[in-house]
Amino acid sequence: MSQILNHPTQNNPLHSLEEWEEDLLNRYPDPNSIVKQGKTVEAYRNYETPIRDTVKEFYRLNHINQTYDFVLQKKAEYLKFDKKEMTVWDAVEFLNQLVDDSDPDTDLDQLQHLLQTSEAIRADGHPDWMVLTGFFHDMGKVLCLFGEPQWATVGDTYPVGCAFSEKIVFSEFFQENPDYNNPKYNTKYGVYEPNCGLSNVHMSWGHDEYFYSMMKRYLPEPALYILRYHSFYPQHRENAYEYLMDKHDEEMFKWVKLFNPYDLYSKNPNPPDWQKLKSYYEDLVAKYLPPTLKF
Repeated sequence: MSQILNHPTQNNPLHSLEEWEEDLLNRYPDPNSIVKQGKTVEAYRNYETPIRDTVKEFYRLNHINQTYDFVLQKKAEYLKFDKKEMTVWDAVEFLNQLVDDSDPDTDLDQLQHLLQTSEAIRADGHPDWMVLTGFFHDMGKVLCLFGEPQWATVGDTYPVGCAFSEKIVFSEFFQENPDYNNPKYNTKYGVYEPNCGLSNVHMSWGHDEYFYSMMKRYLPEPALYILRYHSFYPQHRENAYEYLMDKHDEEMFKWVKLFNPYDLYSKNPNPPDWQKLKSYYEDLVAKYLPPTLKF
């Protein structure tokens, strides 16, 4: 089992969550979004702009500690869903404890980010299960409130149990991961078989895997793929792990790629009017889910 490292920023979860999301916008710019902001693609120097040291430190901890054994440990710990039982609305209120009043860039809480994502999806006429998925996609960040550090809650996800791709951001930090030099895990396929399908692959631990597992009984398969793989940037942006995917994965990833821009580019300083939207989302949640969920 790898040693779990601590870092002072773990006491300020939202700060790191916001920085990770801002870093995604820098690494994966949307040309249409950039043009709307009065910039040209050429002028938007995302890949040349140095990433802040805090983001780099986040990924250093993530890449050192996300081992195959660590992931199995966290699955055993959290996928029993015995931490807390509450309604979706209790969970939203719980998640909204992650508010950083010192952040000068945004005063929007987690509910408003989820609403901006889901409302952008609804405005484009997608089915209601996808609207609900947009509303739910970051709900697994409650892991922070159960004591998990940021590097085990958010961040780009990737397979463990096989060689780490060089296309993963800050891949150089994997050299300090115990699995990096373990012959059981450091070959191309590691513990897996060619095109075995992602359902047979263990992903790095975080909010994606956690909330996907919670929703397996309730939402359609495309929604589950979105929840499980929306942070799997090494694949849906870099195509780094096609050799583990089967044909069904490739078909379902069309939904993941469709969802991704709504997650990244729906942020707006003008928050949605929750009081006007509340009844719609209450009915939508009730359509798909039971009154309470076990977290």
